[in-house]
Amino acid sequence: MENLEHFLAQVWFVILALFLFLYVMLDGFDLGVGILSLTSSNDDRRDILMTSLGNIWDANETWLVLMGGALFGAFPLAYSTILNALYIPIFGMIFGLIFRAVAFEFREHSTNKVFWNVAFGVGSFMAALFQGFALGSILEGIKVDESGHFIGSMWDWLDWRSLLVALTLIQGYVLIGSTYLILKTEGELQTSHYRTAKLAAWTTLIGAILITIATPVVYENARAKLFHQPEVYLFSVIPMLGVLLIGLLIQSLNRKAETTPLVWTVLLFLLTFVGLGLVVFPYIIPPSITIYQAAAAPSALVFMIIFIGFLIPIMLFYNIYNYIVFRGKVAGTHYGQ
Repeated sequence: MENLEHFLAQVWFVILALFLFLYVMLDGFDLGVGILSLTSSNDDRRDILMTSLGNIWDANETWLVLMGGALFGAFPLAYSTILNALYIPIFGMIFGLIFRAVAFEFREHSTNKVFWNVAFGVGSFMAALFQGFALGSILEGIKVDESGHFIGSMWDWLDWRSLLVALTLIQGYVLIGSTYLILKTEGELQTSHYRTAKLAAWTTLIGAILITIATPVVYENARAKLFHQPEVYLFSVIPMLGVLLIGLLIQSLNRKAETTPLVWTVLLFLLTFVGLGLVVFPYIIPPSITIYQAAAAPSALVFMIIFIGFLIPIMLFYNIYNYIVFRGKVAGTHYGQ
């Protein structure tokens, strides 16, 4: 019975990691496009950026809702503790997502679009920033008592380490947003996003290097795992693969390729998630509570797996169908000028 409980907890850890990766990858590029909209030189260019998201951004955020529901059902202790510890960054993220959604809709019907243009970009930036703070805080560790309940301060999430993770995540979103716009635009607009993609690739690499150096120095639990054999060899390969992917990405940008920059960026995000998952596992509330301690009853986990088993293919099919239907370049007034 104990083996079954451990297996179910591991399955749900992987499912949650999948939901989080799909959210960060899919909503990441439209948050990146929102941030990039702040740098648009005129409304015509901004119209193109907004149009490129018009039919897909709602579906992208569905994965965040699903992840929250799955965390509540599969690891209720983690759900309550993480939300208690990260109340401010989670509230900030939700406010940013709502703010940008309202701005997106109101902009279409407004005669003076300046305010809503800024609101959309600022909302995107806020959502990305507070997501980074939340991720950095979880990686750093949450203070809990013996029962797994939060006992820290409401401001524990705010320090230089979580700020570094937040800024790096923003650069990653700008990178994937730029590569998405390379695929969806043409002309001078596309050329400008080749430039932003190159800049974001370098800044993301610098941030990733700083995080890689800081992690074993600052985090004791991570240091023990990173330098434990034979895991040390695996953790040595991941940064090298990351540098290789960045090199291939920059090479494809220099060649003015349209599709491969997005492919290399997605693989870079995937590699990052694999690395983070290996560092955190088996903890769901680092550095104290494991997935086995926080997991719900086996009957609940089995029931949810059956439900999720039907839901995941439907959602994936909807996402894929959505992107197929709305594939191709975005057209608009004065496009490419």
